[in-house]
Amino acid sequence: MHPANKPKRITSWHVIGAQLSHFRKAARMTQPMLAERVGVHEDTIGSVEQGRRPLKLDLAETMDEVLGTKGALAVAVAKVPEREKLPAFVQDLVEHEEEALTLLSYQNQVVPGLLQTADYVQEVFDCLYPPLDPDEAAEWISTRLDRQKLLQRRNPQPMLNFVVEEAVLHRPVGGPDVLREQIRHLRQCAELPFLGLQIMPTKRGSHAGLDGPMILMETPQHEYVAYVEGQLVSYLIDDPDQVSTLQQKYGMLRSQAYSPNESKGLLDDLLGE
Repeated sequence: MHPANKPKRITSWHVIGAQLSHFRKAARMTQPMLAERVGVHEDTIGSVEQGRRPLKLDLAETMDEVLGTKGALAVAVAKVPEREKLPAFVQDLVEHEEEALTLLSYQNQVVPGLLQTADYVQEVFDCLYPPLDPDEAAEWISTRLDRQKLLQRRNPQPMLNFVVEEAVLHRPVGGPDVLREQIRHLRQCAELPFLGLQIMPTKRGSHAGLDGPMILMETPQHEYVAYVEGQLVSYLIDDPDQVSTLQQKYGMLRSQAYSPNESKGLLDDLLGE
């Protein structure tokens, strides 16, 4: 099914929005009236009620006081699954990633999220601009680290392959010590029997992935989806023709990168081992 034709995802935020709308009307208040009482713009109330904007816990608590709902909204917000606190496109990635039988990843700017150390993850999110709200940043960091449980999954055990640009191994994200520990972690991951790690040498003048990063996944139903991202553009692709094109690109990338053994040698050289 093409993304444009997919049914609308119903999330906890839609349910909470419907609850807010019901409570507001029961209190005989309009959206502008409620907005004035809780100190936000009326468009914010409309977005929350439509499920397009997550309701922050502190605002939920204020609304409970104004509407006399005895903490119902605050409890609902506190119970929202961590996955649904992420942007919709990330929710799609995480959902497919958790159950993927095969995952193929190419990254050209940073170490793939599934292979990042905690310090590296922290620095990556600290670098975002405009900066994230501290609570939001903490949620994103926690979720990224939680995603790494995929590497411990055994039934079924996923088959993973990562192609990473050599330049990523020289960018001192977080400083030399953080980078060194990150490279050591990559070297350890490269020994996992179900994980292939390949480095794309900088000296390679051109290759099939110059258009940008991508992730390809095989679902338990043996269907294939792809995830691509860029500046302010990230989305899931399940159109068979488009996914097939990206699979062809990835196949060529693997042939153009260093082999897994050559990549391990490069990581050893960077570690001085």
